[in-house]
Amino acid sequence: MIDPKILDDLAKKLADAVPSGIRDLQHDMEKNFRAMLQSAFTRLDLVTREEFEVQTAVLGRTREKVDALEKQIAELESLLKGQAK
Repeated sequence: MIDPKILDDLAKKLADAVPSGIRDLQHDMEKNFRAMLQSAFTRLDLVTREEFEVQTAVLGRTREKVDALEKQIAELESLLKGQAK
């Protein structure tokens, strides 16, 4: 088995052998890609998972309240029909 230290040293030597202009270009490309992706995600108007889960919980509670109110209205309508007879 090859010693990981040897692989790390070899990788460092190879990275150091790359001309600095190419390293700078790679850094600039990463920065530009990051900016483009950030801009694209901002235009998509995405929400975080946490925000989504909070809104899902709010919607669930709202649905429960609507169901309870519908039941209450049905009971009141039934009472009114009984009184009208």
